[in-house]
Amino acid sequence: MKQPLTLLLYERLLPGGQLVNRMQDLGYRVQPIADPATLIEQAEHEKPLLIMVDLEPKLDQVCAAISRLKKNPGTSHIPVIAFASSSEPEVQKAGLDAGATLVVNDTAILQYLQQFLDQALQL
Repeated sequence: MKQPLTLLLYERLLPGGQLVNRMQDLGYRVQPIADPATLIEQAEHEKPLLIMVDLEPKLDQVCAAISRLKKNPGTSHIPVIAFASSSEPEVQKAGLDAGATLVVNDTAILQYLQQFLDQALQL
């Protein structure tokens, strides 16, 4: 059976690098992405099961990429888990308003990854 693919958009090595390892441990193939501008193109081409995005440090660019992804008929169905170190309500709201399925703290995502995956994939 082919491993499900996750696109992972991140710049910060922590938690990005840790998420790559954890997702691989859970049986996912992970394709890292560094530029938010290429997210929709890669999602259309690769057809991932899930997309995970780091909202920091480029909150506006990442939220714009999520919004374009959710407005595109070919990618709107893909669940997006966004994460950030900031627990500021504005950051959480920006991710949700852009269309992220879940927005979580980056410490929590590492600790409760399986639960967040289950929740995002059930929606």
